[in-house]
Amino acid sequence: MENGFRFCTESHLVKMLAIRAKNPIQLLEGIKKVPSASIYYHTHRFLQQHYYASPEPPNDFAYWISNVLGLRELGESIASVEIVDFNSLDEIRKEYIKRLEEHIFSGRSMIDCVEGHEFHFLSCKTFVHPTPFVATNLDEFKDIVGKIYINSIYFHIFEPRLRFQRKENDFSAWLRSIGEEILADRISKLDPYAFTIEGLRKRIVNILERDD
Repeated sequence: MENGFRFCTESHLVKMLAIRAKNPIQLLEGIKKVPSASIYYHTHRFLQQHYYASPEPPNDFAYWISNVLGLRELGESIASVEIVDFNSLDEIRKEYIKRLEEHIFSGRSMIDCVEGHEFHFLSCKTFVHPTPFVATNLDEFKDIVGKIYINSIYFHIFEPRLRFQRKENDFSAWLRSIGEEILADRISKLDPYAFTIEGLRKRIVNILERDD
């Protein structure tokens, strides 16, 4: 970002895949073969849609297992996967596969859902849009972070590592490029999944203001 930090935002076109599941075995088979964009959608949809809700919403897989199939133990196992600990969507996929296989091979409770309540795998195409906002120094950056579209916060924090395989989020990378190593490290060490998106924005602003 030679001339400063250009803030971007994103939009999504959601599409239904021709894959659905009525029990854990079919869910496992679906998770094995859907594109990585589907894994991302089903693990991040709540974060994208509930900006002000509880900071720890379940992913779609865990919600369906627990609330539709009634398999609470398995649902809790899938919900407890700490996405922040993984560096790629394939690693997350493998962890879900491992936990589902452990349940299935153990011979524990198996059940089909009621007809009409199958899990439908969805995916999405992401479109990235530049915004008019560009920061050329730290003060401008802090001011823009405090008022930019919430989708922009999401895009620059969540997308780089899992979707684009970058080592850190865009904010930390730019701060490091202008010599703000301490601020970059503090933002990089945040667990973004522990906040609502709005709460994450406030936390980042506090760090940039060196208030805490």
